[in-house]
Amino acid sequence: MEAGFLNLRRAWLLAGALLLASGASFAADRIRTESVHFKKGTSGAVIQSRIKGYEIVDYVLGARAGQSMNVSMATRNTSAYFNILAPGENEVAMFIGSDKGSQFEGALPATGNYKIRVYVMRSAARRNEVAN
Repeated sequence: MEAGFLNLRRAWLLAGALLLASGASFAADRIRTESVHFKKGTSGAVIQSRIKGYEIVDYVLGARAGQSMNVSMATRNTSAYFNILAPGENEVAMFIGSDKGSQFEGALPATGNYKIRVYVMRSAARRNEVAN
């Protein structure tokens, strides 16, 4: 796979009772996983979806060490974020959207499956907010 480019737009799917961004771990059974595949001849994908309340989604993308990744999220809900977890990680994020914003761009440190974890902050989840 050539340089990985993932452009995530519009809302996102699942947010959890415990937020990684706040230092708490997610319950694995509350996280839905979706594989990300690029169409033949392309180097990116656009995913349009939504999350509500405590939903969380892990978008899983295979990549090699040194490849470039660009992830961005566009939503009107200011409590919606994404984190990026390196291969083999389930809790510690290499990128935390609530601290660093709605875009990540950089070279990947390891080969394997990366997780782009999409969620809304706990305060918004309690209000059952939707993020498109």
